[in-house]
Amino acid sequence: MTTLVVGASGATGKQLVEQLLSMDQHVKVIVRSTAKLPESWLNNERLTIIEASVLDISPDKMTSYIEDCDAVASCLGHNLSLKGIYGQPRKLVKDSVIHICKAIKHNEPKTPVKFVLMNTAGNRNRDLDEPISFWEKLMVGLIRFLLPPHSDNEQAADYLRVSIGQKDPHITWAAVRPDSLIDEDKVSEYDAHPSPTRSAIFNAGKTSRVNVGHFMAKLITDDNTWGQWKGKMPVIYNQSHQQ
Repeated sequence: MTTLVVGASGATGKQLVEQLLSMDQHVKVIVRSTAKLPESWLNNERLTIIEASVLDISPDKMTSYIEDCDAVASCLGHNLSLKGIYGQPRKLVKDSVIHICKAIKHNEPKTPVKFVLMNTAGNRNRDLDEPISFWEKLMVGLIRFLLPPHSDNEQAADYLRVSIGQKDPHITWAAVRPDSLIDEDKVSEYDAHPSPTRSAIFNAGKTSRVNVGHFMAKLITDDNTWGQWKGKMPVIYNQSHQQ
């Protein structure tokens, strides 16, 4: 099985790649620079490194990169700097999802390709009744207006939820919604829920990046896990931070 990972050089993307490699999977990564990649990646025969910006890759090249892939995972995000938050590309995540999905469809795979998107617990799944309080709705509206990356994450998930939907013959998907991300050294106990069990604004939980990587890798490699969550937007919390 081969998985293409975009955003692989980020803090969570690296965790996902490490988890996939530990499961003896073949992985392709698209990164803007190889300078900060782990040394162990550079000589790993199961890892193919493509040095490019996702949105600069031509449709034909993207189609060829994905042609032999059974799954795609996006851990793309905006850098936490003024340029990263307010500069271009403003729709990095959404536009990359669309770019990749078009390439998958062009290949017309006989078996649907899995697309796993890292998203956020601050984004509601509008396919479900996920009510939030007036004050949380107000805060999310302000965040959406003041912080473009939040809107980008919402629109990326909505593209999969609405434009790809549940019956696409070439793409099947899941959007993973961690809460506040933290760094931990090892995979720990965590739980996945169909919807948030707490307020992402006023009572946020925590999710370690390594657990996000583990869960995304499990979605890709384990058919039972995928069967449970495909077409859904699971929210994950570290068990130690659920109370």
